[in-house]
Amino acid sequence: MNEQLNQKSFLRTIILVSTFGGLLFGYDTGVVNGALPYMAEKDQLNLTAFTEGLVASSLLLGAAFGAVFGGRLSDFVGRRKNIIFLAVLFFFATLGCTLAPNVNVMIVSRFLLGIAVGGASVTVPTYLAEMSPAEKRGRMVTQNELMIVSGQLLAFTFNAILGNTMGDNSHVWRYMLAIAAIPAVVLFFGMLRVPESPRWLISKGKNEDALGVLKKIRTENTAQTEFAEIEAAVDKESEIHKATFKDLAVPWVRRIVFIGIGIAIVQQITGVNSIMYYGTEILKNSGFETKAALIGNIANGLISVLATFAGIWLLGKVGRRPMLLTGLIGTTSALLLIGIFSSLLQGSPALPFIVLALTVTFLAFQQGAISPVTWLMLSEIFPLRLRGLGMGVTVFCLWIANFFVGLGFPILLDQIGLSSTFYIFVGLGIVSITFVKKFLPETKGLTLEQLEQNFRNYKTEDEQNGVSAKVSG
Repeated sequence: MNEQLNQKSFLRTIILVSTFGGLLFGYDTGVVNGALPYMAEKDQLNLTAFTEGLVASSLLLGAAFGAVFGGRLSDFVGRRKNIIFLAVLFFFATLGCTLAPNVNVMIVSRFLLGIAVGGASVTVPTYLAEMSPAEKRGRMVTQNELMIVSGQLLAFTFNAILGNTMGDNSHVWRYMLAIAAIPAVVLFFGMLRVPESPRWLISKGKNEDALGVLKKIRTENTAQTEFAEIEAAVDKESEIHKATFKDLAVPWVRRIVFIGIGIAIVQQITGVNSIMYYGTEILKNSGFETKAALIGNIANGLISVLATFAGIWLLGKVGRRPMLLTGLIGTTSALLLIGIFSSLLQGSPALPFIVLALTVTFLAFQQGAISPVTWLMLSEIFPLRLRGLGMGVTVFCLWIANFFVGLGFPILLDQIGLSSTFYIFVGLGIVSITFVKKFLPETKGLTLEQLEQNFRNYKTEDEQNGVSAKVSG
């Protein structure tokens, strides 16, 4: 009995430590939200709308490359060792951002930080999935999503505390950024104490080490059974011909990759990260003072955490397609109302509170419906042979779309104002709704094999939804 408790306790420790990678992901993407107004001042980095966009989005460009190469590196050196490398990169890139004497050093440091964020975005969920028991895998892997939004909430909270207690100190943004060094240290030393993924060890022929790891986190019988299952799965995968870019010549393969890229881009062009990265600027633009905007922004972080819990619960109850459509209709409507009220109530003392209520509503739909469905569907639609290629291409496209939103938003805000900027996102939302209605099949309740068969069959009737899921054969 004691041994079983020790095994469960050790597994909980592994999950907690590794998800600090998700926490860093969230903090580093969210902290810029409150730091930018102080960074932009003339006696600091003297940012223009363009350089402000570059500071925020250089991390996202780095993340695109980090996601592509992070997965390959973790296959080569191991999940654990790769996360240790990422913790070191998180720490030194954070120091570079904190001590940046000018905008050029800041942009380079944020790009390096992005490589760490992108690497963590693919390596940590993989490590969690491979360490978790099969019956608890879904819940444990989604804990990383919770840590990401919790990291953003922490960033918004620390920004508000520091902004309201040290707001007269123009270097306050450096303190906001420096806090990220603490979880990076925890991640580094924590990962030194946890084992490598047994699945990776077996893939490298280190079977005895793998069995030893399994015995530390499973009962004896379960460890032996799982060891045999992993061994069989690794042998089977070694016989499977992995897809390459040449396979895109096959129409049904091209169709799946097209849908995957579409799902990834749809998640970003809702404009979610304009709010996550520039929420303080949006609230300031609508009438709040900087210190009040920093406090108001905590509501955006809090609703993201609560909505993520709701989204995880809803995934088991509702179809992917209706959930995604409902989320997109909700986010597009919220942005339309922000645009309308920003025009009608310009200068009104009520406007900032209305905008805050609408950004909170927007995030409830985004984090409660769109984001959970995005990651789940991307993990479902690719057959085993296509998974490496498909996930690599789609996650890269997701980060690149994120980069363009992050770069373009402050420029649009400066050139055409808040209302017109959000009207553009409304237009993109309508395009997204059209894409989902026309091209997206339902995946709930279907095995991966059934999904693959549906994609292989030309013009298969998707009776579950009463729509024609036109897939190339």
